[in-house]
Amino acid sequence: MTTPVVLVAGLHPTARTATVHRLLAAHPGAVAVHHDLREVSSGRVERTVRDVSGVLDSAEVLLAHGCVTCTVREDLLPELIRRAGNASLLIVDLWDSVEPRTVAEALDTEEASEVLRLTCVATALHTEHLPVDIARGERLSETGQGASGDRRYLAEVLARQVEYATALVLHGGDEEDHELSRALLAHLAPATPVFAAEPPYVTGPALRTEVLAERVDPATAVLPCDARDGEITTVVWHRLRPLHPARLFEAIDDLVTESVRSRGRFWLASRHERLLGWDAVAGGMAVEDAGPWLASLPEAAWDLVSPARRAAAALDWTDPLGDRVQHLVFIGPDLDRDRIHGLLDSCLLTPDETVAGSSAWARYDDPFAPLLDLEEIA
Repeated sequence: MTTPVVLVAGLHPTARTATVHRLLAAHPGAVAVHHDLREVSSGRVERTVRDVSGVLDSAEVLLAHGCVTCTVREDLLPELIRRAGNASLLIVDLWDSVEPRTVAEALDTEEASEVLRLTCVATALHTEHLPVDIARGERLSETGQGASGDRRYLAEVLARQVEYATALVLHGGDEEDHELSRALLAHLAPATPVFAAEPPYVTGPALRTEVLAERVDPATAVLPCDARDGEITTVVWHRLRPLHPARLFEAIDDLVTESVRSRGRFWLASRHERLLGWDAVAGGMAVEDAGPWLASLPEAAWDLVSPARRAAAALDWTDPLGDRVQHLVFIGPDLDRDRIHGLLDSCLLTPDETVAGSSAWARYDDPFAPLLDLEEIA
């Protein structure tokens, strides 16, 4: 018999603490474990264990290497396994800036699976702060919510906490804040259930981390559809011609500052065989090589990729392009759909450039190369 484990993430500590307390109150015998990571870079972490009545145990943990993964591997996982036999539910109260995917995958071990099952990844959100924070351009180190030297942006982490979660829990604010937050979440994570006063269901079957990853990875993510809810807009751009690398690079700044959040997969002419991931939030932009297009692989290799990857490719499949596609979504207040489409369309190859073929495209100057080639080397 395994003990259910729920991860509670969130940049807003008051919302996270309230969510943890509701879960403790709703599940007699539940225990919550929290690691204070303010000093993690120096190898010092404070661990607190509590139930609904208050703190049960507190200790300072010394780590050989100060990082979130080290904390999970060297202290959180052993602590959860030790307490599994006596707890009805184990709640991992994650530090503000921790992304739940890192922890979920670190807990996915053969040893842990014998006594633990991850049943829910909840992200707690303060409705007064969410609409502001998702558009903030500061780094975590500048806001005091990340360790010294943490170069991630606050909005970047918040977006990942929202999009990876299997449940979103709202706290604080007034009725207008709740309405705006629900509207925003309906665009950012339209398939994820949102809770307010009631805690999410957390004692069900085990979640599979590979399935959680497929929900957010560029090659397999089910992206939001075109939508408008009051002032909030989602604009989808879907095309079947490759993008010119230099023209797209020149347009990036305009594209990412037009919206609060944009993401998806795209086809760059100079990298004809590679699916690229687009990830932008609050004016910051990242691209990644997400692997080959299935159309570039021999059919015998398709059995080596996941069913979700094959299903995503099938939805985009056209002859003779295969699954090569432009599929980007942009989310923000009152977006100008025609402007975004026009800007991206201007970056596509012209008909003459298209008929020149991939051997000619490979000779284009590629301003994305320093970033993507560095990623491959790392």
